[in-house]
Amino acid sequence: MDREHTSRQRKRRRGMRLAALALVLALAVGGWFAAGAVGQNLREQGAVSVRNAILDSAKQCCAIEGSYPSSLEHLEQGYGLRVNRDDYVITYEVFAENIMPSVVVVPR
Repeated sequence: MDREHTSRQRKRRRGMRLAALALVLALAVGGWFAAGAVGQNLREQGAVSVRNAILDSAKQCCAIEGSYPSSLEHLEQGYGLRVNRDDYVITYEVFAENIMPSVVVVPR
């Protein structure tokens, strides 16, 4: 049994399809932006964790050796610190042996 569709019904169906397509596209774009925001947040949290690990190792070195390490390499060689330099830019500055070093970690 064939049904005849009026032009009004065809227009309504076409409008519903376009609305559904627009909704799907809006959800996809929203998901893409949300994924980018989550990724950026994870990189920033990782940078904080790397900075804390470096400072903890420097404090441990100071407690054992009596002074803060003069370089990040000293912590890597003597205290087992592993830093992912591909993902983070690290600045380690020492002012004096008895003052905690300045550590800045920035995600790439």
